[in-house]
Order: sequence, then C-alpha cells, then structure tokens
Amino acid sequence: MSTINTVNYDTLIPNNVDLSSDRGLQRALEQWYPNFINWWKDMGPNGFQDAEVYLRTAIGVDPEGWAKFGYVKMPDYRWGILLSPKEEGRKISFGQHKGEPVWQEVPGEYRAMFKRLIVIQGDTEPASVEQQRFLGKTAPSLYDMRNVFQVNVEEGRHLWAMVYLLHKYFGRDGREEAELLLQRRSGNEDKPRILGAFNEETPDWLSFFMFTTFTDRDGKMQLEALANSGFDPLARTTRFMLTEEGHHMFVGRTGVERVIQRTCEVMRDNNITDPFKIEAIRKHGVVDLPTMQKKMNFHYSVTLDLFGSEISTNAANAFNSSVKGRFHETKIDDDHQLHNDTYPILRNINGKFELVNEPAISAVNGRLCDDYINDCEQVVKTWNKVISGFGIDFKLALPHKAFHRKVGDYSEVFVTPKGDIIEESSWNNSQSDWLPNNEDLEYILSLMVPETEAGKFANWIAAPKAGINGQPGDYEYVKIAA
Repeated sequence: MSTINTVNYDTLIPNNVDLSSDRGLQRALEQWYPNFINWWKDMGPNGFQDAEVYLRTAIGVDPEGWAKFGYVKMPDYRWGILLSPKEEGRKISFGQHKGEPVWQEVPGEYRAMFKRLIVIQGDTEPASVEQQRFLGKTAPSLYDMRNVFQVNVEEGRHLWAMVYLLHKYFGRDGREEAELLLQRRSGNEDKPRILGAFNEETPDWLSFFMFTTFTDRDGKMQLEALANSGFDPLARTTRFMLTEEGHHMFVGRTGVERVIQRTCEVMRDNNITDPFKIEAIRKHGVVDLPTMQKKMNFHYSVTLDLFGSEISTNAANAFNSSVKGRFHETKIDDDHQLHNDTYPILRNINGKFELVNEPAISAVNGRLCDDYINDCEQVVKTWNKVISGFGIDFKLALPHKAFHRKVGDYSEVFVTPKGDIIEESSWNNSQSDWLPNNEDLEYILSLMVPETEAGKFANWIAAPKAGINGQPGDYEYVKIAA
C-alpha cells in the first residue's frame, strides 16, 4: 500500500491510502460512516449542526500548505483517512526488533497489544467531543466557538484514523471494536469511556482550555511514542495526527493565557495589588489567579493518571516488542534496547519521596511522564510571564507529580502540592485550598455567558493576539443559523 501526498476527495471517505483499490475495506468503512454521522449528530456540538463554521480541512500531508480554510456545516465536514508519506527503507528504531524493516502488517504475536493501544487511542477521540458538546452555547466569542468546533472535527478525524486501522488490519474483531467506539459515552455509568480523564465533565470554558492544554498534551506524548512504532501504518497515522494536535494545544495554552491577561488587566485598572483578594477580584467578573491555580492542579493531576503506573510491565513489553517507543525515541542517546540501563523513579521511602534507580525498560511510563512534565513546565512559564509583566506577586506552579493521583503507586498516599505526604484527615481538611470547591466551580459557571457578536469577547477573557488564517478581529467565524 502506498501513500500519496494529496487527498482524494472524489469519494465518500477522503483518503490518501488508495482506498478504492480495496473494495471490501471501502464497503466496510462506508457502512460505518452513517453510524458515525448519527453519533456526531447525537453527541457532537449541541445546537450548532446547521451553523456555517470557518474550519480548516486537510487537503494533503505535506508540511506546508496541507490545509484549506472555508465555511462548512460540521456534519458535512470531510473527515478522511490520512497517513504521512511512506519512508522507503525505514527500519525499526527500538526494542528487540531494532534494525529490522518496519512491519506493513500486524505481527500475529503482537496483535492483541496493538489492538488494545489503537482502541484506547481511538476511544479518547469521540470522548473529548462528547465532553465538549455543550460549550458552543456559552462561548465567550465567535473566535472561541470556532476553535472548539475545529478541535471537535479534528478529534472526529482522529477517530477515523484509528477506525481505519481497526478495519484494515484486525478483521472482524477490529470491526466490532470500531462499533463499540460509537457506543461508549463519556461519563456514562453503564458504558463509560475507557480512561478516567475522559469521563470527567467539561462544563465551562476554563475547563476546556485546561483540558486542551494538559490532556491534549498527553495525547501529544502518546502519539509521539506511537509514531516510532514498528508497525508502519500506525506510525504514519499518528505522525499526521500530530500535525493537527498542535492546534488543540495552542487553543488551550493561549486560552488560559488570555484568561490570565484579562484578570491582570482588571487588577491593574482597579488598583488591586493583592492576588489573594479573591472577592474584590471576582466582583469585576474575572477568574482570580488562586482559582486558576486550583483548576490547573486538578486538570494536570488527572492527566498524569493517563500515563499509568511509573513502573509498568505492559509498557516494558510494548517497548521490548517494538510496538510503542518513547518520546523522541531516535534523539535519545542510548542503545534503544535498554538491556542494562536504569532510570530514576520517585518512590515513597518511609514517608518521604526519594529517587530510586529502576530498570529503564520497566520505567518507560515513568520517563514518558517526566517528559510530559518538562513540556508542561514550559507552558506554565509563558503564563507566568504575563503575570510578572503586570508586576503582580503571584506564580502559577505545577503541583508535585504525586499530588491527587488515582492511578499508580502515588494513589496510595495523600500528598500536598509541594510533595509532602500527609494523613488522610489533613488532606480532607485542606483539599479545598488545592482543588476547586463547589463555590469556585459555581462562580466560574456564572461567568459563562455567551458572546455571539463578531469581534466581541466576554468580560472574563482577553481578545487573541491574531485572527485565524489572517482574518480581521471582527471576522464572523461562525454563522449561526436562525
């Protein structure tokens, strides 16, 4: 199977994988298509299916000029199957199969492992759409409304990417799993999504911005690790997904930055120098910085759980089998097989955290999590530059990696944001200082009043520095049906 740079838009399912040459696969995907559309109309953006939205659509997989912009109704969006170009002669870069030619078919001994990874990745895509389906009704601007819809349609395309792999390479099992991806529902008690973070509610825009900052950043790390896979179709699929994933993180990072910017402006304009004068700040209808810290604590810690246990046999097996690599695998200075290497993992030793050298192959998850933390640190630095630029004495900080954990070794202890292990009673008495309480959440919800006039923004968020695709500040990014 070859991959071309341009996308065939003459078929029901746009693709660059020569889908028409495999009639059985094409028919199976065309039969899945109406089920997907029904899911989209039921669980996609609520109340905006007839709106004309200024969306970006992929037209190729070249790094430059790969997308076009234009108005489209979301149910008419051209979701497609896109793989990055095939690299002739590519070799596996890690694990026991290092140096061997990459696989074009799934090796039988790794079939279950690959299927599980693809299903989990696929399950996160519709889950986030479901979590965000009501946000359009409280959008702080048409610019932001368009951005959440862009994120949604691209998550839908990423679902298509995983469904293609399931259909093509996993036979009846794959087709059944593809159907289940449309049957599970975020937060549903009977049929929840697979990963906990994707069953959390996203009831407000600050939650959305935090989600796209932190949880989509986990997606980036996972996709980067899969982009090195020995299974070439999976590697090429995830490489192109990363092209679109960057926009999702941009929406989150700049969204939070704009909320911070607006809060700092209000504090300056009203001569409020103490960031902990919460009521005085809230009186002006913006999000105080301590509440921003608490929201960050929550979303960051929930996202850390997505990495699983720091020491993981499953992750070790996936690495050793050349199924899933590490973040920037080819740039790491080691033998890429980890026969004798160690990696420091934070362990609870007699009530205090200490670094303990563990076999590196068992600590693949721990390393990926650390890479994620380093990435997040850079984001928080950009937010703190905004605050310091206003001369406000306040710094946002990522909480300790063991704070508020529900998965892995750290889930067994109660840990403060600074990393102190405490008793459960102390945690219960203090958690509302570290995580949003009901009053905080109700206040944030009270700010969620929609602004649908082009060029206008809700009071609690600043305008972006630039428009989308060079459009002016008063551009009508969404034409809402009457």
